[in-house]
Amino acid sequence: MRNGQELYFFVDRVCQMATVTLDGLRKEYDKGTVTAVDDVSLQVADGEFVTVVGPSGCGKSTTLRMIAGLEQPTSGRISINGDDVTAVSARQRDVAMVFQNYALYPHKTVKQNMAFGLRMSTDLSRNKLEKKVHETATMMGIESLLDDRPGELSGGQKQRVALGRAIVREPDVFLFDEPLSNLDAKLRTTMRTEIQRLQETLDITAIYVTHDQEEAMTMGDRLAILNDGKLQQTGPPTAVYEDPKNEFVANFVGSPSMNLLDLRVERDSHSVTLSNGNRFEYSLTDEQARRIDSYTGDMVRFGIRPENVIVGEQGIETTVDVIEPVGSDNYLYLDLPGEFIARVDSDLEPDRGETVRVTFGASDVHLFDPESGKSILSESHLSTVAL
Repeated sequence: MRNGQELYFFVDRVCQMATVTLDGLRKEYDKGTVTAVDDVSLQVADGEFVTVVGPSGCGKSTTLRMIAGLEQPTSGRISINGDDVTAVSARQRDVAMVFQNYALYPHKTVKQNMAFGLRMSTDLSRNKLEKKVHETATMMGIESLLDDRPGELSGGQKQRVALGRAIVREPDVFLFDEPLSNLDAKLRTTMRTEIQRLQETLDITAIYVTHDQEEAMTMGDRLAILNDGKLQQTGPPTAVYEDPKNEFVANFVGSPSMNLLDLRVERDSHSVTLSNGNRFEYSLTDEQARRIDSYTGDMVRFGIRPENVIVGEQGIETTVDVIEPVGSDNYLYLDLPGEFIARVDSDLEPDRGETVRVTFGASDVHLFDPESGKSILSESHLSTVAL
């Protein structure tokens, strides 16, 4: 997209936004021996941009393909604008999907690729169809490529064609299946911004699947995190980052990952202390002690994000094993259980083997049940996942 170019094509367009509702969605393979998606329920509001994120094999692409009508769920229901489309064919659903591998016809020109879906789904005259394709191509900055074939295009140009092909249909719902995975890092950042701008300008409901948690955090209005086919948590990116409901979410969201330590709960009449029986000891605040009072386990998993580790003159004594400069920050790998990292400003450069002390702000501490993985300190840790 060219800088400063107005998205004039859709200015007068009456957007028909859509809600998408997944109700108990389940997908099994191999006669029920493999469950790819397990009881996923989620509602996407009109004009909302939801990013679905999780590790490889967690069921996110399968979920998207079921919404598109390319896979049939084993059970559950899919609704678009309140209409049950579970058994409706992909061609009859008013959705447009952008794939990871672009899915362009190599023997067709850019113009023909962009027009194909529109020609199959509408009865527009040839002149009107060509006008819409040209206007969309101009909006995407690829009008000079209309007579080229995919083999003559770069990866970024192919992705713009794939986006243009989806946009020209004016669908109710955009579906994106890891569309930027094949691009280099710089181009991914550029295309990420363009997709966000397009979605906000067109105000169309969008569901975006990615395994890249940074991409998910920066693009979506709301995250939906999957693992092993199950929905773990949904919410605005910042809320999920600051208040993970379980250990998986805490560990998956954020880079570097959250530091996690197994600590014993030591209770007396005046305080509650967490300790590993060696050098690591943390005394709970009164509020934390009150919250953990109903927890009957003897062990907890203590979590602290690397950027929340305070290196100073007080606190737990440890030594620096490795210093890893990463531009504006340094990662300090500390001699504490697990791969314990402190993310500090680049001007803090202790020597390898140097003794340092670390402390933690009370509001930055997370505690998880080692058995269930659920958060102990979160207000809603006993409730079901909020949708």
